[in-house]
Amino acid sequence: MSLSPALPGDPAVGPGVALAVASGLALLGYAWVGLLRARAGEAATRPPLSSVPPMALAWTAQFIALYIDISGFGLATPGARFGFAPALSMTTWLVLTVYLIESRFLPLHSVRRVLAWLAAAAVLLAWSFPGESRPTAASPWAPLHWVLGLASYGLFGVAVLHAALMNRAEARLRHKQATSGGMPLLQLERLTFNFVAAGVGVLSLAILLGWWFTPHWKWDHKNLLAVLGWLVLTGLLVGRRIYGWRGRRATRWLYAGAALLLLSYAGSRFVLEVILQRGGGGA
Repeated sequence: MSLSPALPGDPAVGPGVALAVASGLALLGYAWVGLLRARAGEAATRPPLSSVPPMALAWTAQFIALYIDISGFGLATPGARFGFAPALSMTTWLVLTVYLIESRFLPLHSVRRVLAWLAAAAVLLAWSFPGESRPTAASPWAPLHWVLGLASYGLFGVAVLHAALMNRAEARLRHKQATSGGMPLLQLERLTFNFVAAGVGVLSLAILLGWWFTPHWKWDHKNLLAVLGWLVLTGLLVGRRIYGWRGRRATRWLYAGAALLLLSYAGSRFVLEVILQRGGGGA
């Protein structure tokens, strides 16, 4: 692992310095939010105003770092740069995007610090393991396939976040604890499955598009795990529709499907890039 600001394969230090500055600002902003404790008597329905500017700054800086890294800014040859760590960073950024919007209207303050630390870890990981240089995609549809795949990662990440909040709300109800200031359980459940349904739709398009433009489709680890994740998450929607699945049974299916998807790309690329020290130009 290297925290050097210079990216491998870059002809100049400029892009590496820009990535280091953007990543550093994101880390500082998320660390500030993660260390900030809510003051007594603070409104429970919204995050404290003192945490909003650092979170917004960190969110913006993370987007800039992602753009510098993924776009291939500064590469000698046309193409892009991608890998497991930028994929995880992009996923957390998408989850935070939804959080920043929802937190203006819904009481999600309890997960603010956890999300800040997760985002900080993702930024540090992407800075330590910047994406590998990839030549221009062989198919013009490949970028759309990658975008849809990342979007599905983000949607399922948001669904997992809401499912975790739903499990905690159910546990409090079982122990008859006060739930003032929290989001209503039925609202959490509805949002969770809305995000699951949206994620399954986007993932379906990504898989179909990848199968369509790939000349020789092969059942490697990435494709197999992606299809298995799609089957599990589609089964969750069918089970809810037909059998009315809810509660812990439903969230177990969600966690299992999301884990399979996480392993499908991020997991397989981690093994190739870090453990086996092999590049590979596949998406």
